[in-house]
Amino acid sequence: MTQSAPGLSGNQKRKMKSASRLYAVQALFQMEHSSQTIGRVRREFIEHRFGAVYEDGEMLDGDLDHFSTVLETAVNHQAAIDQMTDRALVAKWPIARIDPTLRALFRAAGAELRGNDTPPRVAIKEYVDIAGAFFPDGKEPSFVNAVLDHMAREAQPEAF
Repeated sequence: MTQSAPGLSGNQKRKMKSASRLYAVQALFQMEHSSQTIGRVRREFIEHRFGAVYEDGEMLDGDLDHFSTVLETAVNHQAAIDQMTDRALVAKWPIARIDPTLRALFRAAGAELRGNDTPPRVAIKEYVDIAGAFFPDGKEPSFVNAVLDHMAREAQPEAF
């Protein structure tokens, strides 16, 4: 686990941020599914997921600062992010009817899109890739791309 990564290459830093995004989606899903607090879930991820070794190899360390920022922003601004997501969805599909994994993904992405640290196109690509990992045979990545594009245009119209 790395809080900041001064001696790492750009590619290593990108991979760490990507891992942090995935962890944030998983943490948000876990919080909703189990009704656990942000503090408890955050601590579990830091202690047991960041850098954990599994049968198929070692998980990539994530960027702890990025993970924490995305997670905290998603929780602290959940109502506003959910409203932004609802506006991007068709009227028949409010966020409450969306698959819980996608809901967590939209909240994490929405948190990142609210800030100016990551270009919207980068955030969209990263979260579409995460959707592809969770739904490799489905239409969800295309759906996520469309919803996040709408959310990004609302959150950062100057970037388009």
